[in-house]
Amino acid sequence: MTSPSAAASGSVLDLAPVVPVVVVEDVADAVPLARALVAGGLPAIEVTLRTPVALDAIRAIAAEVPDAVVGAGTVISPRGVEESVDAGARFLVSPGWTDTLLAAMKASGVPFLPGVSTTSEVVALLERGVREMKFFPAEAAGGTAYLKSLSGPLPQARFCPTGGIGLASAPSYLALKNVGCVGGSWMLPADAVSAKDWSRVEALAREAAGLR
Repeated sequence: MTSPSAAASGSVLDLAPVVPVVVVEDVADAVPLARALVAGGLPAIEVTLRTPVALDAIRAIAAEVPDAVVGAGTVISPRGVEESVDAGARFLVSPGWTDTLLAAMKASGVPFLPGVSTTSEVVALLERGVREMKFFPAEAAGGTAYLKSLSGPLPQARFCPTGGIGLASAPSYLALKNVGCVGGSWMLPADAVSAKDWSRVEALAREAAGLR
């Protein structure tokens, strides 16, 4: 990820092979869910801004799960950047980018991953000094074959592919030299979350953490 503090803090892409992409519907689930993921070896947690309680979930995780590196996903506006950082997000992820959004993310002081799905978007970010990106939607946008083809002409770009990736397909992404980690939600099956079966989530997280 690229930010004024990235050199000091290191890259979120290197914390674990998988970044869980979390949609929190009930804020009471945020802390136990995060604890289960961290215990399973996945400390970088992307809480998407898709629900009314997302910012409260980030706030709770930041306050109560010190070993978690909690970030905000689906960040699509400067206001979203500001609110996420104020809530305690330690990194930002967007599904795409504009110059306005990119400027806000750069000014935020935390690492960020702007989303790309085309070669031109990658080149445009490289021109702007950004080398680490989210590749989204990974499977729909060309998957491993597309990312592998980018590594030749654009070896300086590193990716966190997200979108349609599961336990079976993750290893093929992680084998690519331009992939730092993948994003996914398969370790958070809906039935386990609704049943508050955090031991199952922890076991699935441990399996994911062992992919690399």
